[in-house]
Amino acid sequence: MQPVTPKLHELRRIRVIADYQFGRGASKAFPDTIKITRSPRTHKIRYIFKDGELLATLRAKDGFLAITVQGGRALHKLFKPPRLRVRVLPDVEEFIKKGGNVFAKHVVRVDPELRPEEEVLIVGRRDQLLAVGRSFFNAPEMMSFTVGMAVKVRHGLDA
Repeated sequence: MQPVTPKLHELRRIRVIADYQFGRGASKAFPDTIKITRSPRTHKIRYIFKDGELLATLRAKDGFLAITVQGGRALHKLFKPPRLRVRVLPDVEEFIKKGGNVFAKHVVRVDPELRPEEEVLIVGRRDQLLAVGRSFFNAPEMMSFTVGMAVKVRHGLDA
């Protein structure tokens, strides 16, 4: 399906979800110029695009946004560290950029408000975006565990 301009109530819905999910101000990542595609079967919003690039998918399962690297870049610009971020050791930055998962032993710093099953930005030592993914643990667990996967990476910058 060809992306179309969302109706006003659809745009408002996307922005409300973004603010709820990522924090106040996240709605700015979804300007008036976004386009959407709908599910052919249910006609509900499925994909959100900006300038022809996929920003996020609206998950049917729970109604939340699953962000792509482009969506991650938009959120990265909006929020200052450590908001939404999981910082990793310099040794694993290239591995993560290629789409490798983040293990707890590689986590250096994390947003203290992070909870399990949240969309996160994986960053390097200079706060450069490496990947986006979904957290497995909350912040204290990520910082204290030495085994296990901390973040399931969805999209790496170079993947």
